[in-house]
Amino acid sequence: MAKDVQPTLETERLILRPFDLSDGSRVQMLAGDEAIASTTLNIPHPYEDGMAEEWIRTHPEGYEKGEFINFAIVLKAGQELIGAIGLTLRQKHVHAEIGYWIGKPYWNQGYCTEAAREVIRYGFETLNLHRIHAMHLSRNPASGKVMSKSGMSHEGTRHEHIFKWDVFENVELYGLLRSEYEQVRGTWFTEV
Repeated sequence: MAKDVQPTLETERLILRPFDLSDGSRVQMLAGDEAIASTTLNIPHPYEDGMAEEWIRTHPEGYEKGEFINFAIVLKAGQELIGAIGLTLRQKHVHAEIGYWIGKPYWNQGYCTEAAREVIRYGFETLNLHRIHAMHLSRNPASGKVMSKSGMSHEGTRHEHIFKWDVFENVELYGLLRSEYEQVRGTWFTEV
């Protein structure tokens, strides 16, 4: 990964930009919704004051070290922050895991798929990754739809793989190779 300033990416409706500390209260409000925390692996609940800023402060160093890159998902119209998306990089293996969340008021509008496709494009075309993978809790099929619409294939289920909120959860595994990306990318312009 280049050791310069984190890029900003754009799609038809979205800007994917680095987080700023001023985003903290918005992140806390959206990610603090129990529905978001319930279906993600790393978002705490309750989402305490200062947690968002603490998380945002890790981004420059994580990017500089080539460990991860996180983007704020912002609507072009109105510049409203609606979620987050990022890649956790494993440079030794030339792959990354994609993860994301969208604030509940913005669900079912295609924003997450739009952002995921752009981050996948960035991962393969700019970071030269060989593979991008993801997982979601089995009880969150909407996340699997985002993965499928982004060209990822279902690779299996890990039974009771995650222990969250005193319950063992199944997770669904998805992946996409660079060669597969080159085949599916053309379909992104004909489907939403």
